[in-house]
Amino acid sequence: MTQQALNVLLVGSGGREHALAWKIAASPLVKRLVMAPGNPGMAALGDLRAVKPTDVPALVALAQEIAADLVVIGPEVSVEAGLADALAQAKIPCFGPVAFAGQLESSKAFTKAFTDRHGLPTSAYRVFDEAEAAKAGLAAFRPPYVVKADGLAAGKGVVIAPTLAEAEAAIDDALGGRFGAAGARVVIEEFLEGEIGSYFALCDGASVMMFGGAQDHKRAYDGEQGPNTGGMGTYSPAAVFTPDLIEQVRTRLAEPAFAGIAAEGAPYKGVLFVELMATRDGPKLVEFNVRFGDPECQVLMLRLKSDLVPYLVACAVGTLDQLPPPEFHDDPAICVVLAAEGYPDAPKTGSEIKGAEQDFGPDVVVFHAGTSRDAEGVLRASGGRVLNVCARGGDLKTARDRAYAAIAKIDWPGGFHRTDIGWRVLGR
Repeated sequence: MTQQALNVLLVGSGGREHALAWKIAASPLVKRLVMAPGNPGMAALGDLRAVKPTDVPALVALAQEIAADLVVIGPEVSVEAGLADALAQAKIPCFGPVAFAGQLESSKAFTKAFTDRHGLPTSAYRVFDEAEAAKAGLAAFRPPYVVKADGLAAGKGVVIAPTLAEAEAAIDDALGGRFGAAGARVVIEEFLEGEIGSYFALCDGASVMMFGGAQDHKRAYDGEQGPNTGGMGTYSPAAVFTPDLIEQVRTRLAEPAFAGIAAEGAPYKGVLFVELMATRDGPKLVEFNVRFGDPECQVLMLRLKSDLVPYLVACAVGTLDQLPPPEFHDDPAICVVLAAEGYPDAPKTGSEIKGAEQDFGPDVVVFHAGTSRDAEGVLRASGGRVLNVCARGGDLKTARDRAYAAIAKIDWPGGFHRTDIGWRVLGR
């Protein structure tokens, strides 16, 4: 398939999807790229179509309309909605798992039980659907307490509570309806000691290929303070991923996960994001995501030397074993998230953004994550995480300096960002 000129449909509208579109559009194998719904930053890379990522019938119809050779699922909500299942029925190749396999992200309770069934190392846990029982269950754990909403909460359903009172409040928050159906159950977990990291693995239903790692910053403010977010910045490569650790991630987490979900009737086609804690006892699973991470994807795409498209196609059609491992640039890459004031709880949207679309030089790319244009064409904030300022450099300090120099040229009083992305390597 990859010898022909391809029509590709990319689903999603965030910074991850902009980064994927940027890389897909650069492929000589692609004839036409359509993005649904896309965002203003993606408009220069192909055609935008106003179809929601959860409108499965409309997305299948769009794929048929453009004679899509490949559909690439960006966000987790499309997986949960069953887009891959519907595309399979329509015999359209898809990069992204079916909804059953998507439970590895869409239900933390499912994932924890899955790790039990298939022997994947993870933290001790308990699952509750009533607040009184959950609060009583805290007695089995030591602080800090990890309280997670079971379902998809856009990266905001995890609370690491230093005290019992804060853990109880987090339980009331989730089971009280803050996250809607996603908070109908809570998972309480053991707090893992070690260094956190994210590694990606591809699968075509049978073959497995490791695909690079990154390190994220989840807390909203400098010094790892403030509430958990979907991610305020990331960098790659991360020193925690030694060859030995990568091999352990492959053999203890990625391969058993792919084999396990296939044994349960849902062979996995796409990318699995393995968030893990490197502990004294080896890697332990923190959580799975069933798509490229955001903002981890952005730094991976900056560093990826190989053409991405053959890997996407191979996962969709079952030919991953015919490809060599991907090549990455040695230069580190960094991503700094610019978020709207009030994020993650109540981001203030609508503020004007100036200077984000200027030329920052060959080593800086700004991906749009939550932007829109008004009737006059003015760029405005329309989400919580709004811009991803990414840069490469000969070392991480150079990359970080370039990213923050670009941020200084963006005029957006309605936003904020962390100033210490990469502190584990560079210090605060």
